Amino acid sequence: MPEPLALDAAAVLWSHTPTDLAGRHLIVLLHGYGSDERDLFGLTAYLPAEFVVASVAAPLAPPWPMPGRSWYPIEGLDGRDPSHVTAAGEALIAWVDAHAAPAASVGLLGFSQGAAVSLQALRLQPERFAYAVNLSGYATPGALPRDAELAEVRPPVFWGRGTRDDVIPSPLVEHTVEWLPAHTDLSGRVYPGLTHSVSEAELDDVRAFLDKQLEGFASGAD
Repeated sequence: MPEPLALDAAAVLWSHTPTDLAGRHLIVLLHGYGSDERDLFGLTAYLPAEFVVASVAAPLAPPWPMPGRSWYPIEGLDGRDPSHVTAAGEALIAWVDAHAAPAASVGLLGFSQGAAVSLQALRLQPERFAYAVNLSGYATPGALPRDAELAEVRPPVFWGRGTRDDVIPSPLVEHTVEWLPAHTDLSGRVYPGLTHSVSEAELDDVRAFLDKQLEGFASGAD
């Protein structure tokens, strides 16, 4: 089993002062391999203003000379050990428990590795997270103890990916195509010509997805 991981509480970018979190809806951004907390923070301008945004840094440093941070090691195209993805998901949950307890809801938005960790955290604690946004990521193969519970809860998940994304191996994409609809309330889109990246059209769809979550929060409070 991998060593327990911990996120650096000082390496977090917030859209609002964390003391303003009480009763508000939080969305946590998880960057991809070789990046850091600054990478996705620029998306804040595209997200509904009602959200507090926290962009966290992954706990590991990838092998030199790769810059930035990583959520779990990658050894070759198929070298993604599920136990390491789970360890990263557990570290994310620990950070949320320590720093986001006052939030009215917590949602996750991840890119690539960060998307895989977002889905893994959702599987570990289906009741803890309101939704997940999976950008150019995948669902990790292998069973987890609460997968059946997740399939009953069926939290909303948006999955966006490009037709020219050659970073995520095809078997992982094929697994995700089958796994997500069986366990979540899935929406999303495949973007023609998009590589392993995020497009304006995708951000428009993410915004619409998040607006829908806000509408659900509001109706649930009535």
